[in-house]
Amino acid sequence: MKFIKRLINKIFKKKHKNEPWLDYYSRKERKIKFTTKSIYNFMKDEVGDNKDLIALNYFGNRITYEEFFDNIDVCARALRSYGVKEQDVVTICLPNMPEAIYAIYACNKIGAIADIIHPLSSPEQVKFYLKENKSRFFFLVDFNYDKIKDILEDTLVYKTILVSPKLSMPLSLNIGYTLTRTITMKKPNIFDTDFLKWKDFMLKGTVYTKDFAADVKKDDTALILHSGGTTGTPKGVMISNYSFNALAQQSAVNVIDVRPKDKIVTILPIFHGFGLGVCVHTPLCLKVETILMPEYDANRFYKIWKNDKPHVILGVPTLWEGMINNPKFANVDMSQLKYIVSGGDYLSIPAETRINEFLHKHGAHVNIAKGYGMTESVAATAYTFPGTNEPGSIGIPMVGNIYKICDPETGEELEIGQEGEICVNGPTLMKGYLNNEEETKKMLRKHKDGNIWLHTGDIGYIATNGIVYYTQRLKRMIVVSGFNVYPAVIEQTLEKHPAVKKACVIGIPHQYKMHVPKAFLLLEEGYKENSRLKRELKELCKKELSVYSIPKEFEVRKEFPKTLYSKIDYKALEKEELEK
Repeated sequence: MKFIKRLINKIFKKKHKNEPWLDYYSRKERKIKFTTKSIYNFMKDEVGDNKDLIALNYFGNRITYEEFFDNIDVCARALRSYGVKEQDVVTICLPNMPEAIYAIYACNKIGAIADIIHPLSSPEQVKFYLKENKSRFFFLVDFNYDKIKDILEDTLVYKTILVSPKLSMPLSLNIGYTLTRTITMKKPNIFDTDFLKWKDFMLKGTVYTKDFAADVKKDDTALILHSGGTTGTPKGVMISNYSFNALAQQSAVNVIDVRPKDKIVTILPIFHGFGLGVCVHTPLCLKVETILMPEYDANRFYKIWKNDKPHVILGVPTLWEGMINNPKFANVDMSQLKYIVSGGDYLSIPAETRINEFLHKHGAHVNIAKGYGMTESVAATAYTFPGTNEPGSIGIPMVGNIYKICDPETGEELEIGQEGEICVNGPTLMKGYLNNEEETKKMLRKHKDGNIWLHTGDIGYIATNGIVYYTQRLKRMIVVSGFNVYPAVIEQTLEKHPAVKKACVIGIPHQYKMHVPKAFLLLEEGYKENSRLKRELKELCKKELSVYSIPKEFEVRKEFPKTLYSKIDYKALEKEELEK
């Protein structure tokens, strides 16, 4: 096993005092060269002549690389035929489905920028994204047409391609989906030329014959993903070709036992850096069959385990808790597993222990690995592999990355073993926030060493053996089923209601989602707590917030607990909820 060689190298070679994690990598791994190719070209070159292998698996429809590249090519030609040029922004609001993957790579092939947003975003959020990025071309999942159609006239979008999740399904499932989910679905008028079906859009690409080659540079913005950063306000994260490919190369080093024809389950959404970078681009570059799940379905998740026998699966802690509590998994054989990875939220030691016991009971020869990162660094910046997978740790910096711990107040670097803010330098850092230089400067800071460092807003420390531990967050944030939810944004939304004088939101424990938002309210004079008020607040939240951000509970108070400095004491409210 290659990881045994790594451990031998660690024992016998000279220690790296300031960067002790380097001892875990071989000399060759430490000297990794990151590609300067475009995202599309790098992936295609890595596949090479192996076009008969399976690229995507969607509900059992297995799509070869040859078909995969053909669809990307047609999609790229269709985009060109509708006037999409280099560095134009194309917004993609689709779940994990083949058409979404085609569109992302097609944009890159012609030098356009793919802005990928959550299909469950509220109409107001979608409008904000479209106006912020000045997008003129829009891929929209068809069941969202009715809720999105009225906001498009306030944007620059001139063409919307409606895409159905059924398109790449096998015939039987396609028919079933049509009968159960599309008959009552609202659709645009057939004479409304602002909207176009995917098949009609692709037909345009089959007859487009003009040259559409683009000279894509490594530092060009390739993708825009979205993050709340440390403040919680929505921001577009600009990611270059170089950064996105570097993540794939780093990830390949960490999953050294993965081979072509292996299978990965991609349940993490593509609008998330973790889902798109680690669960789509990386496996496609490694010639691994990528099994797409457009939404979580416990029954289908079980069938994939049983029938497809995946070698790699990545998910958030709630996914693993749901799996080990699902009686259907009682007899599932997991002996083929090579990597099972938890990310998106901190995995507690008790949960880690429970999951490992479950894996071993079901024949797996591996422990659950952990990853750590944020959208501003594409996805993961640290990862555990055998020899570094200590309980409670987040592993070591991925090859090419440098970690240091800084004093949150002064910014001064602290010694190994001291606790402070985790700061990251490496090839996967974002270019910056879209149209927000002020917030960019807060996140990306130039230090005395002349390098740019990403300030994560997370507290942790580096042990003497180079393994990194996360301890807490500096920023107010709730992680709901692996998605970042920012209390400040929910509070601002609630305070738009005339009855709400002040809102305070915290995360409360939830059996499956780990945490959900709860809102505490101070009401204006003349207003009283009743069911009507709560209904109005929920409707307001549904209109302006993602589904994960809608408070599970509302509680009216006469006053909030305060700290010695007369600020709202969030920790006191959290303590009260835990005691309940």
